[in-house]
Amino acid sequence: MSIDPTFVNGLGVLAAIVEAGNFVRAAEALGITQSGVSRAVARLEEQLGVRLFHRTSRAVALTEEGARLYEEVAPLLSGIEDAAAQATGAKARVRGRLRVNVDATFGHYVLAPQIGAFVARYPEVSLDYFVRDRMGDLDGEGFDVAVRFGEPLPSSLTCRLLFETRVITCASPEYVAKRGWPEHPRDIAHHECLLYRNPSTGRAFEWVFQRGKKIVPVAVNGRLLVNDAVSLVESCAGGYGVAQLSEFFARDLVAEGRLVQLLPEWADERFPVHAYHRSARLPPAKVRAFLDFVIELVAPSRHFGARKEARTPSRSHA
Repeated sequence: MSIDPTFVNGLGVLAAIVEAGNFVRAAEALGITQSGVSRAVARLEEQLGVRLFHRTSRAVALTEEGARLYEEVAPLLSGIEDAAAQATGAKARVRGRLRVNVDATFGHYVLAPQIGAFVARYPEVSLDYFVRDRMGDLDGEGFDVAVRFGEPLPSSLTCRLLFETRVITCASPEYVAKRGWPEHPRDIAHHECLLYRNPSTGRAFEWVFQRGKKIVPVAVNGRLLVNDAVSLVESCAGGYGVAQLSEFFARDLVAEGRLVQLLPEWADERFPVHAYHRSARLPPAKVRAFLDFVIELVAPSRHFGARKEARTPSRSHA
């Protein structure tokens, strides 16, 4: 089946209008007249049999049908452009709207303090930044990439291991002064422990201690269950109890003396961080740029050399 070139051209004009904000700026970006943009949209609407834009004297906005079409075709157009750049040996242009979905731990501690550097590096990128405890449906909600702590989630998406961080057990100096130092992982069962909710199950993460290949699970006791890393870290630093924390986030507090590490010889457990995106072979340039930026941020803390990509089983997203 042949594809009408005016239809493909119309899709490109649609994307340009959405990204530019109006017909005038889209015409400037495309190097055509405003009337040329209007004609391309009119042809596309006629071919599809639906209205794509609400037009007023002051602004344009996508109709429901237009928004649905844009969400579907924008990644495809970006992929085509990037593939052409790769084929010709040119550098793909990093631009467009990037929708990022991150968990609270990674979002607050890693990305939020540095996200301005990413936007400054890529002035043609507009960033939608969502912090969520669950990844949700990346495709259905129009996200380009997600970053989550934990084991790979069941998904048809491409899953990429970014880095791993040690899990360390910490308490405040004040807490240790009152309750004493544990000498063995089993001693932790007699302490007040801060529990962290697993967003996938709704229950607290189980505690394990690892030294080499030896693993000791401990049934801990605690009256406080939290669902975000900020509350966990600050409650621990405030002297409320013992917590198992990512070394990536706790190391500065340990260096400052606000926290002390307990049982350091039992801290060989690793906790992974994965990125998820839709394109298996050639993700859009904006997605590749974002992932490279994240790896730059965490490079000093990575505990492995090779990056790896995998396809996880296709089931509903967690």
